[in-house]
Amino acid sequence: MAISMSEQAILKGSGQPWQHWLALLQQQQAANLSHKEIAAYLSQHEASPWWAQMLAVQYEQHIGRRVVGQDCTGSFSVSVNKTLPGTMDDALQRWQQLVANEQAFADISISRGPDISQTEKWRYWRCGLADGSRVNINIYQKSTDKAALSVQHEKLESEAQVEFWRSYWKAYLSGI
Repeated sequence: MAISMSEQAILKGSGQPWQHWLALLQQQQAANLSHKEIAAYLSQHEASPWWAQMLAVQYEQHIGRRVVGQDCTGSFSVSVNKTLPGTMDDALQRWQQLVANEQAFADISISRGPDISQTEKWRYWRCGLADGSRVNINIYQKSTDKAALSVQHEKLESEAQVEFWRSYWKAYLSGI
């Protein structure tokens, strides 16, 4: 089965080719291990914590345990991004104006939130939807006069939902 990351990226980032990691995991019979156990095993074999996670995902895709875009719980997520002029506070304000009167997205009611928070480097807007999915808006300062706004929609049930919401959020962000 295909993997979502190029073999060149794996070699450059992890210091070893994909075939090295694959052989190591097959020798360990990693198909019988959980995602957490696979990542821990890779960490013991000189993969950084980040690369251990990425390689575990690649392996799970390779053996057909998950597909691209699926997390280890079986859920899917999608992200759509837009660069906006101004500061991250400007971007958050524009987002809040866009959603000010929303009770639902694509006829799915907002069931929780919205919750707004911030750190020195990030601005966040989050809500839960009645179908159990979550919408997270993450904003950071991309340059002195531009902010990046990302819509991350989590806990989706299928690849079809990923494609539906990708189109929906792209169209929605065109209004900002």
